[in-house]
Amino acid sequence: MMRIVSGIQPTGNLHLGNYLGAIRNWVRMQDGLGAGDQCFFFLASLHAITVHNEPAQLRANIREMAAALIAAGVDPARATLFSQADVPAHAELCWLLNGTARIGWLNRMTQFKEKSGKNREGASIGLYAYPVLQAADVLLYQATHVPVGEDQKQHLELARDVATKFNTDFGVELFTLPEPIIPPAAARIMSLRDGTSKMSKSDPSDMSRINLTDDADLLVQKIRKAKTDPEPLPASAEELAGRPEARNLVGIYAALADETVEQVLARFAGQGFGAFKPALAELVAESLRPVKSRLDALRADPAELDRLLAIGAAKAREAAAPTLDATYKAMGLRW
Repeated sequence: MMRIVSGIQPTGNLHLGNYLGAIRNWVRMQDGLGAGDQCFFFLASLHAITVHNEPAQLRANIREMAAALIAAGVDPARATLFSQADVPAHAELCWLLNGTARIGWLNRMTQFKEKSGKNREGASIGLYAYPVLQAADVLLYQATHVPVGEDQKQHLELARDVATKFNTDFGVELFTLPEPIIPPAAARIMSLRDGTSKMSKSDPSDMSRINLTDDADLLVQKIRKAKTDPEPLPASAEELAGRPEARNLVGIYAALADETVEQVLARFAGQGFGAFKPALAELVAESLRPVKSRLDALRADPAELDRLLAIGAAKAREAAAPTLDATYKAMGLRW
């Protein structure tokens, strides 16, 4: 039996880059489940508080991310979708595993160095120790597989180290050692105004990104005004080198059409952006129309979102309880 566990930070103003990254991969994992397989997908609300958040904004972001996931195809009836903070076992197991994790292991975590920057002394303890919470997130559900990008491999290795040391220290075979799933490389979606910068919700120009909440007319306008160059599209991907805006638009088309860049170029080679942009705009609008429709309905009904998250949290608490209880017992804290 395969049990997949993955979390995502609850952020607002989701855009095409978010959709084509983790969100679409989650849907494909869910859709590929076999008999007896399970997916646990959570909004990493406890991870979010390693930096300061305005409470009202965090609540809104949790709902917004839940709405986006469901609108994009995550089915709460087939996958267990919940907010991490609604399952206290995550925080409990994290504290228990703090006795097993080692300072030296955390000191090697490169993401803390990157995120804290020059203000390391002013960073929260949570920002330093959150890899232990990540370990708890997956070990709690006896995850067999965890999807990881290049920047998360180190954290999964730490989870395996914690599991191995705990099992050895207490003479038990409690925690499953999760294996990585390396998802298919997601398209790297760049700004529509600057092909060398990632598409981002923090960009001051709304014209730089395609939001999941944009209507079809606005999507078409943004694609039409997207920065390009005067050259026609080439016949091969190699010829897109040095043309970041062209490469980005072709990459968006390929990702949404589920084609390779080479296949897209085979169709449009020699054509200018006057021909390519309308085709891209139509594809983007058609691909996102059902997502936006469902997203609008969910955003207008927060009570339904809360209901779905509550159902997921109840299922997650039930699934987590045996592992948490066994951990307490292995450590001599319950009998």
